[in-house]
Amino acid sequence: MDPFPAAAAALRRLLRDAAFTGAGAASAVAALGPVVASVAGPDRAARVLRRWADRERRRITRFTGEEVLHPVTEPGDDTTPGEWRWLARHAGTGFVLGVVAVLLPLAALSAAVVPLYWWAVPGDEPVVTLYPITSWALALTSPLLAVGYLLLALLLVPPAARWQAATGRRLLTPPGATGLEQRVAELTASRAAALEAHGAELRRIERDLHDGTQNRLVAVAMHLGIVERALRRDPASALPLVLRAQDAATDALAGLREVVRAIYPPVLAERGLDGAVAGLVAACPVPCTLTASALRRAPTAVESAAYFVIAEALTNVARHSGASHASVHLACDSTLVVEVRDDGRGGADEGGGSGLAGIRRRVEAFDGTALLTSPPGGPTLLRVELPCGS
Repeated sequence: MDPFPAAAAALRRLLRDAAFTGAGAASAVAALGPVVASVAGPDRAARVLRRWADRERRRITRFTGEEVLHPVTEPGDDTTPGEWRWLARHAGTGFVLGVVAVLLPLAALSAAVVPLYWWAVPGDEPVVTLYPITSWALALTSPLLAVGYLLLALLLVPPAARWQAATGRRLLTPPGATGLEQRVAELTASRAAALEAHGAELRRIERDLHDGTQNRLVAVAMHLGIVERALRRDPASALPLVLRAQDAATDALAGLREVVRAIYPPVLAERGLDGAVAGLVAACPVPCTLTASALRRAPTAVESAAYFVIAEALTNVARHSGASHASVHLACDSTLVVEVRDDGRGGADEGGGSGLAGIRRRVEAFDGTALLTSPPGGPTLLRVELPCGS
């Protein structure tokens, strides 16, 4: 096994763990907000705590790839005892762990570069690591100190990140006794997402018809009106105008077909989901591969949702990721699983206007799940699961 890729992967994991735990220091300070808000009354403190607890749930979900369920109560309602216990524990330990997780890698980096600049520092103010650097002999020992810091970081930071995530998950997950209520809440949210997705789809169709097809049909009507006047005045001059009207009608029909394809791509009915996705993969500007395992036909609406999810995901890869390669994997048994990966820069954010929020709404409308894993530096994985029924 080549040690260099393994070492690079270990360093990437270390940086990811350090970033998670370091962000925990900031959230530990911010989590004191409910304490400050308690001056304005317990209701205000409960709302602030619920808001920060929900942010912590999303942060742990992004880090672990496993969703931390929200309690049944809506944000702003009564908080759970676990949230208050999380506040007390996280405020006490999150800051300390975060500072240690950030300082150890920084100390390793600082010690590693000491030989590059120690000689340029005035002698009466020498560079100080664990000891003042006053000679080349001491400077050349600094990289060894950097190795020690790095080993210490590899030893302490990953367990700290896992402990912080596990503790947060245990305290912020609703008690098992509320499982049925939690499912009811999830179904209610799924119904709301379905209504929202349906409304958004209707608005998109209306916009496409209004901005595209309607304008083209108006152009056809105008051309036919011009043809009518030409026929009355000079029938010999009407032929070019008839041809122009025919072109406008052809253009209007093409636009109408585009709208129809956006509602339900005919290629899905003709070639199935894998064949339709193969067309998307072939058209992707980034080199992309498609794999499918145990794939069977799913309900039409589910296949259509998966098709549009993949289309949007590949568009994001081409526009935002800076990737050199992407891949799409499909599998379907009782659940249709879609995975879109790329080796780009990572850091994808649902709030960044990249269409990821729309993907999540479309998936939740089918009571499915969408999980995005995109650490800074990549790679990025979008995993979508859509129930197929029996």
